[in-house]
Amino acid sequence: MIAKRVPMKNLRKSDYGELVKYILDPQDKQERVGKVDVTNCHSDKPEFAITEVLNTQAQNRRATGDRTYHLMVSFRAGENPTAETLGAVEDRLCAGLGFREHQRVSAVHYDTDNVHMHIAINAIHPTRNTLHNPYNDFKTLAQLCEKLEDEYGLAKDNHVAQKRGAENRVNDMEAHSGVQSLLGWIKQECEQQMQGAQSWAQLHQVMHEHGLQLRERGNGLIVVAADGTAVKGSSIDRSYSKRAMEGRFGKFQPAPQRAQEATGASAAYQPKPVRARANTAELYARYQEDQQTSTTGRAAAMERMRKDKQQAIEDAKRVARLKRAAIKASREAGSIKKILYSAAHQTLRKDLGNIAEQFAQERERIAAAHQRRAWADWLQAQALQGDAEALEAMRGRPGAKASGPVDGITKAGTIIYRLGATAVRDDGSRLSISRGADRDGLEAALKMAAQRFGPVIAVTGTDVFKARVAEAAARSGLAITFSSPALEQRRQQLLSETDHDRSSARTDGGRTSRSSPGGRRPVATRDPGGPAGAGSTEPRQIRSSPPWLAVPADGGNFRSCPGSRTPGGRCVPGYGWWRRRCRGISP
Repeated sequence: MIAKRVPMKNLRKSDYGELVKYILDPQDKQERVGKVDVTNCHSDKPEFAITEVLNTQAQNRRATGDRTYHLMVSFRAGENPTAETLGAVEDRLCAGLGFREHQRVSAVHYDTDNVHMHIAINAIHPTRNTLHNPYNDFKTLAQLCEKLEDEYGLAKDNHVAQKRGAENRVNDMEAHSGVQSLLGWIKQECEQQMQGAQSWAQLHQVMHEHGLQLRERGNGLIVVAADGTAVKGSSIDRSYSKRAMEGRFGKFQPAPQRAQEATGASAAYQPKPVRARANTAELYARYQEDQQTSTTGRAAAMERMRKDKQQAIEDAKRVARLKRAAIKASREAGSIKKILYSAAHQTLRKDLGNIAEQFAQERERIAAAHQRRAWADWLQAQALQGDAEALEAMRGRPGAKASGPVDGITKAGTIIYRLGATAVRDDGSRLSISRGADRDGLEAALKMAAQRFGPVIAVTGTDVFKARVAEAAARSGLAITFSSPALEQRRQQLLSETDHDRSSARTDGGRTSRSSPGGRRPVATRDPGGPAGAGSTEPRQIRSSPPWLAVPADGGNFRSCPGSRTPGGRCVPGYGWWRRRCRGISP
C-alpha cells in the first residue's frame, strides 16, 4: 500500500469542488467509481458537502497555503480490500495526519491496474477555521502504511525513500505519458561516460557525442537536448551540481563553438515509448502524425471560430447603430428617446453576452475534438476503438485482442469487461473476477475463458469461489473441463444432477416451464401418494436445481430433502413434520 499527497503546483488552480467532481466522475465507465464516503459533514451527499466545505474555507481569509489536501492511497495490483478495510485505512491515515475532525469526501476507483482511493480533505478546521498543513507528511504516511499493512494483511511496499524528488517525478511522468524522459535517457545512455570525464573539455565532448549541451543557468547547470528539452544537472545526480563540478574541474568553462552545435551527433535524445518489448516504431509514427493533425486542425478551427465571433459582434453592433440612427431620426420627445436609447444599449449588451457564451462553448468543443494526448492515452483510445496493434503495444506482448463489452483499458493493457454486475479483467494471460461475481457474470467469464484459452481451464481462488465456478460451469453446460481433478469431479457431479432434474421436469405430467435449470419454470405438483383432496397437507414437490426442495402445502419453510426417489422421479421427503413417510432415512 502506498499513500501520498497529490500537491497542486499552482494554488490558484486548487479548487475543492473541482477535485470532488473529478474523483466522482465515472468518465462513461461502470468500473471506475466504487465506494463513496462523506465524513464530518452535515449531509452525506457529496454535492451538499462541497457547498459546506467551500463555506468553511471562506471563513479563513488570511491563510496563504493550499486549503485542499488531496490524499491518494494505492494498493498492489490484484489486491482488492473490503469496504471495511478501506474505511479503516482512510480513518487511520486522516487521523494520523491530524485531519480527524476535518471534512472530507473519498471515493474508490477500480479503473486502473491498482485499486486506489482518492480522499479530498478540507485543510481548514470546521470549527476553529485554522489551516492545518501536516509537517513531513510523507514520513507520517510511510509509518502509518507499514502499521496498516501488518494489521490488515495488505501487501507490503517499501516506504523508505531511495530516489530523490526529481527522479520520482520523472518516473511518475514516464508512467503517465509512456514516453521516455530526457533524464531517463541520460541515465541510460551516457551517465556512465559522463562519470569518466576528467575535465570540462572531456565532459563537453561526451555531451556533444550525445547531442547534448551543458550550460549555465542562474546559479546552476542545465543539460539541454537538441529539441530544447532541458534538465538540471543536479537532477541527474548531486555530483553534477555546479558546486560539485567546479570542485572537481575548477571554474566552469563553456563548451567550444563546435560542441554547442548538437546536430549530427551519433546518438541524440528523441522522445520514444518507454516499453520496447513490442515494435512500436510504426505505431509511434502514427501517433506523431495524429498529434500534428490535431494541432493543425485545432489552430484552423480556432481561427475560423475567431472570425465567426468577430463577424457576429460586428453584426450586433451594426444592428445597434441602425437602432440608434432610427431613434435619432424619430420625432419623439427627448425623454422617450432616452428610454429607447437605453433599451437599445441593453439589447446590445445582452447580444454580446450571448455571443461570448456561445463561442466559449464552441471553444471547449474544439478543444475536446482536437485534444492532444500523451502516448499512453492515445494507445488507450486506439485500443478502445478495436486497434489490436495498440493493445499489443500496451501489453508489450503479441496476441492481444479485445472482445466483448469493454468498459475500459488500463495503461498496462488490461481490458476491463463489465458483464452485468461482474467486472472481469483480462491482462492477456489470464482472466480475473475483480468485483461482483454473480451467477451470470461467472458464466460469461467461463465462456470468455473457453474462447480465449481453450476447453481446459485452470481456476485459482478460495474454495467458495471455486465451488461457485463449478456450479456455473454445470449450469451453463459449456464444453469445458477444469485442470483440477477435484474441481472437475465436482462439475461432473453437478452436471449429472442438473441433467437428472431436467429429465424429471420433462416427465412430470407432460408439463414444462421456463425458468428452471435448462430454461423451465419450476412446476409445483401434488404427490400422487398422498390424499387427493383440496385441503391436503401432503408435501408438494418443487422442481428446481439440487438439492431438491420440499415445502408443506400450508406454506412452511423450505427444507433439504435427502429422501429416496420413486421411479417417476418424485422425491420422498425425509425431514420435518412428515418424517413418518421417510423410507429408512433418519432426520
